[in-house]
Amino acid sequence: MTRPFSPERWAYEITHVLNAVLGPEHFPIDVPAVAREYSAKKFPDDPITRVVGDDLPGFDGALYRAPQGKKGWGIFYNNRIRSTGRINFTLAHEFGHFLIHRLAYPDGFQCGEQDVVRWDSEYGQLEHQANVFAANLLMPLDDFRRQIAPAAAIELDALSHCTDRYRVSLIAATLRWLSYTDKRAVLVVSRDGYILWARSSTPALRTGAFFRTSGPPIEIPVQSLPVQTKGLSEGRGSIEHGPGVWFPEPAQEMTVLSEQYDFALSLLLLGNAPQRYFAQADEEPDVFDRMAPPEQRREW
Repeated sequence: MTRPFSPERWAYEITHVLNAVLGPEHFPIDVPAVAREYSAKKFPDDPITRVVGDDLPGFDGALYRAPQGKKGWGIFYNNRIRSTGRINFTLAHEFGHFLIHRLAYPDGFQCGEQDVVRWDSEYGQLEHQANVFAANLLMPLDDFRRQIAPAAAIELDALSHCTDRYRVSLIAATLRWLSYTDKRAVLVVSRDGYILWARSSTPALRTGAFFRTSGPPIEIPVQSLPVQTKGLSEGRGSIEHGPGVWFPEPAQEMTVLSEQYDFALSLLLLGNAPQRYFAQADEEPDVFDRMAPPEQRREW
């Protein structure tokens, strides 16, 4: 029996086709066109036939089977979303559900904002898999590493370049960078003064720099930029913190308020010198270990 493709394998297969047809500079990817054309060739009896915006109260995207008497599937995104990067990632996320999950879930999916942007270790495996597919399709690792080398210092401008190149959100681009960087860095997503979820790079995890968000709510520091918004200009800013603010060591904080101002993204950059604190806590799994089933774990 043939083993089902992993999210990474699906993305690789499509990337290979795009490279052969359009060349390596095929970014940003036209997800609606790719979804329709690829599914029509791969699954001619069960393709994606529609990719459109619709009124989806409470949801970012959805995957629906065609009405009875018609063949195929439709991908829909909430037409009230203003961010093109968020729309693009949502479309790729739903395309991932089509490729990976439609046979097991013939009624399709409705995906809220949290399904597309929440990446913490407590979230559902199906949504993780759709996100992993979307990240690998829209931002192939080899191309992303050419934009920002693993050892390169990071700035918001470099991440913004990647959001434009791949037409993704800042969250998606930052998570992609965190998945391979040599730097010790932590992304914190917060709302109303509390951490919603956080993600650390592997070097940061290995030195104990992470937030365990599965327990009681964690309040962000009063000195942080999401709290001290006077330090922001046009919704973004950077500040150097001394020891004892975010961690027992100095940290550079780069913060951006989301486009809809309902949460803040804080990227915390730590020094290269290895430090070990939080000795009382078990080290969290590797970044990809929290996103994929055991048999597929290692690099996303």
